[in-house]
Amino acid sequence: MRQEARFPFRVEPLGDQHARAAFRCGTEALDRYLHRQARQDQERRVAVIHVAVPLDQATVVAAFYTLSATAVRLQSVPAEVAKKLPRYPDVPATLLGRLAVGQDHQRHGLGEHLLIDALRRSMHASRTIGSVAVIVDAKDDRAKGFYLHYGFIPLPEQPARLFLPMKTIERLFGGR
Repeated sequence: MRQEARFPFRVEPLGDQHARAAFRCGTEALDRYLHRQARQDQERRVAVIHVAVPLDQATVVAAFYTLSATAVRLQSVPAEVAKKLPRYPDVPATLLGRLAVGQDHQRHGLGEHLLIDALRRSMHASRTIGSVAVIVDAKDDRAKGFYLHYGFIPLPEQPARLFLPMKTIERLFGGR
């Protein structure tokens, strides 16, 4: 994974100042989520929404992602990973629920930048609240390919649900 030293965006929690209604990524469900549901999910503590804003336009939402707590059935994790985990029916994980890049900002590495940011935040949070992996639900084959490129592993019984063990994430960042 690469992270650019001078990336012209700041990632911050979604706030009232952000112009959500102008966001368009090309996927209606993701646009609708940011327009209508994101603030309520954040206020109800269902998810934390992080937005990327251009450094020179503090109210423009260029991209966003959500993080939530979740659990995964131990039996659904590939055996080689499951054998390293405690034998609980469910193990805690972090859900990267949505990740979307606005149409004007696609194909410039912003999705990768947000994924790196989400993984780093998840790793740091796992030191306070247990989490054995980051889970994503790929909405289509293109999204699945994106996550597979970064080392996510499909769950055998749910091939659109992928995970990346926290130990792998720690190695990516050298434990930082």
